[in-house]
Amino acid sequence: MNQEKVLKTLLAPIVSEKTAMLSAHNQYAFKVRVDSNKKEIKAAVELLFGVNVENVTTSVVKGKKKVFKGKIGRRINWKKAMVKVSEGQMIDVSAS
Repeated sequence: MNQEKVLKTLLAPIVSEKTAMLSAHNQYAFKVRVDSNKKEIKAAVELLFGVNVENVTTSVVKGKKKVFKGKIGRRINWKKAMVKVSEGQMIDVSAS
């Protein structure tokens, strides 16, 4: 895989109460590029954080319809990746 594309795969960690509860089960959530696949996401997490990834689950979050000054618009679609790391390893998403 192209090293540059792997490094641009992860856009940001998703930090919320729900993802904080998932970190107790060695799972972390990231906002990723829409055109990325599971292999690229796994390689990016392993390269950037130095952990072993067991499983990657992805989903596309559809953009909401919104009304702004009487005109109907739509937010963009984005992709979310749930990454499970090996037992005993962790990712510090607050430092990212």
